[in-house]
Amino acid sequence: MANPNVETVNASSGKWLLGVAVLLVIAGVVGFYALAQQPSYVRGAALLGGIVLGVIVALVSAPGREFVGFSKESYREVRKVVWPTRKEAGQMTGLVFVFVVVMALFLWSADKLIEWVIFSLVLGWK
Repeated sequence: MANPNVETVNASSGKWLLGVAVLLVIAGVVGFYALAQQPSYVRGAALLGGIVLGVIVALVSAPGREFVGFSKESYREVRKVVWPTRKEAGQMTGLVFVFVVVMALFLWSADKLIEWVIFSLVLGWK
């Protein structure tokens, strides 16, 4: 008896469909430039048609469906994020600025101390 939870994967058809999608987009771009003597709306329609058909074929493929599922899950997760209020964001930005200034002063003073020790005490330069 077959296990109903086992999912068979046919990777070659998905890759083949993605290849066709890429070729359709390339055909749209080539058509855009090949129709240089035509009005711009004809050239734009060729480009747009190639891109739209390529996207449709890509979304029909197994990797395309997985991408759509991943995108939906990502959107759901982003909606769960608790974003800070404007006040909280301002406070955190101010805290970061204060920390940067304190670290800059510390590093400057450590640099000057090391410079004084090396040049004045060790080497005897003035």
